[in-house]
Amino acid sequence: MGALLPADNLRRLLKQREGPTLEFKRSTGELREGLQTVCAFLNGTGGQVLFGVRPDGQADGQQVSDQTLREIAEAAERFEPPAGLSVQRAKVKSGREVVVLAVDRPVDSGPFTYEGRPYERVSATTRRMPQARYEKLLLDRAHGTRRWENAPAEGVELRHLDRDEVYRIVEAARSTGRLVGPIGSRVADVLDRLAVRRDGQILQAAVVLFGKTFLPDYPQCELRMARFRGLDKTEFLDQRQVRGPAFKLLEEAELFCQRHFPLPGKIVPGKLQRVDIPLIPPDAMREILVNALIHRDYSIAGGAVFLAIYDDRVEVASTGTFPTGIRPEMLSREHPSVLRNPIIAEVFFRAGLIEKWGRGTNRVIAMCRAAGVRPPEFAESAGAATVTFRVPVGQTVKPHETPHEAPREEAHEEAHEAHVKAHVRLAASEAALLAACSQEPRGTRDLLESLGYADRTGNFKRGLKRLMALGFLKMVVPDRPRSRLQRYMTTETGRRALQGAKKDVR
Repeated sequence: MGALLPADNLRRLLKQREGPTLEFKRSTGELREGLQTVCAFLNGTGGQVLFGVRPDGQADGQQVSDQTLREIAEAAERFEPPAGLSVQRAKVKSGREVVVLAVDRPVDSGPFTYEGRPYERVSATTRRMPQARYEKLLLDRAHGTRRWENAPAEGVELRHLDRDEVYRIVEAARSTGRLVGPIGSRVADVLDRLAVRRDGQILQAAVVLFGKTFLPDYPQCELRMARFRGLDKTEFLDQRQVRGPAFKLLEEAELFCQRHFPLPGKIVPGKLQRVDIPLIPPDAMREILVNALIHRDYSIAGGAVFLAIYDDRVEVASTGTFPTGIRPEMLSREHPSVLRNPIIAEVFFRAGLIEKWGRGTNRVIAMCRAAGVRPPEFAESAGAATVTFRVPVGQTVKPHETPHEAPREEAHEEAHEAHVKAHVRLAASEAALLAACSQEPRGTRDLLESLGYADRTGNFKRGLKRLMALGFLKMVVPDRPRSRLQRYMTTETGRRALQGAKKDVR
């Protein structure tokens, strides 16, 4: 690794002073600082960092081993997006070399970060880039010319697109007033107006929005939905996998939610009919589903949008992390609007489904608080962006019950947790386990015998784990889970859940 740098080239570099495109480092002991400067060069006009050179331009060199080169290669992997780094070496003394790291400013890339932080070069100094400048560069990058969505859809012709879907969305856009004036009578004219066709070539964004056939070339245009029993993925109650254009995937997701969300209600004085209260405000749920469809990374062919419904929560996930520069914690406050797929987002905007000011998640939080629902949680893990609503999907609410008023945030979260746990549906085996531990602490062997299990079956272990996770059971020796003296005891919350289960049976 490392091409030979001609001696004349090195001498020319050493005659220059440190400046906007050149920096000297005494050795690769300053590798981290040197790569921060490389990051600054990437965000500027390019440049070179020389290791083994004093600040005054004197080349002392350093010993360069295979380990040195491996450390450079490993450290260079911390750029985001990945950067093309040229490594050259020049001998200056016996056994000592100067290492040169050089970069050109890539076209249609950036801004770059190193170890998650952006840097910029000001004269001969490297410094952290101000957040406002970084966000502006992010917006410029989002509207760059090289993205998955605006690449040509190879082999896709007009006949491969759903004509009815195209005109359905056009009518929606006209009704919102966001598509005015003549657009032409031909599908090709409409696609041009929506910017999903360019120079007669259909773009990949058009397939996402209006495609008819998605296999084998576009498997990522998929929605995976599941309703699980309990708090994990052990048992399915319902599941569906759908491939289709984005707007139809949105409709499928909303129908799945309607099918599986309970609709608690209350009796309001002066009204003869029950007032239904949605589990999650419908507009808030739709906003999150739309975000998953328009912000996901479609370049990942095996990706999808995921809708998972558990007894205690609803999760919406999409393949790909949040757009560069957007961190999960930013979504709960004012933040810039960074669009990974601006063409797709523009069509959703014209159809009246989103705004373009980076306020979508803020509006979701406001809607949830107004409805007395805990605001969603935003997270990023395993290459996916996830939004979680902590809501009691598995609860059973009687028509005469009146939901509590939305209290202050901290008190609301505590009340919500208690409310969820008190209304989770219990399997018969779980209720029996709670009842067995309600009078006195019971050990595993004792429980197996009293409940009629021959050994620690899967159902027994799953039930024990779920009841512990819900806080319905507790360990007598919590610091030593595998202790031979371990016993289990039903908690007060568990007793309330058990009483609720008995009432449901009656």
